[in-house]
Amino acid sequence: MQKKVFQILVDNTSGTLSRISGLFSRRGYNIESITAGVTADPRFTRITIVTNGDDEILDQIEKQVEKLVDVRDIKELCPEDSVYRELALIKVRASAENRQGVIAVADIFRAKIIDVAAESLIIELTGNQEKIDAFLKLLEGYEILELARTGIAGLARGIENVIYLD
Repeated sequence: MQKKVFQILVDNTSGTLSRISGLFSRRGYNIESITAGVTADPRFTRITIVTNGDDEILDQIEKQVEKLVDVRDIKELCPEDSVYRELALIKVRASAENRQGVIAVADIFRAKIIDVAAESLIIELTGNQEKIDAFLKLLEGYEILELARTGIAGLARGIENVIYLD
């Protein structure tokens, strides 16, 4: 089993994301993460899907997604030729006694404290998945109350792979 990141450029129309995720569920394919957002041109949405499988399954996924009506382009974002980022919001129990320890760990990772309450902190961290996983590992001595991760958003490096649509 290997993991692949697909970037899909689609028409920004109602139901497109549902049709793509429906294709995955009907075929029994797993989605590890999915992110979607409008592009610089509001007529189009960029979807980033992380999935896994053997070579045959991953090739099937790419070909079947490409056949969908609203799909304008699909390509694999290879790690060596792309930039991936993820956002994590982490709510940590932090009393007055251990608050400085949590803040020190956040500072090492250039994370931001975005909310402070009497018994908790909310930390915002962006980076690749490995950075976020390493940060969470260092927080194991603290109680994580809630965690929200966006999943990967990514773009290919350079201008060679830019798609211009009419």
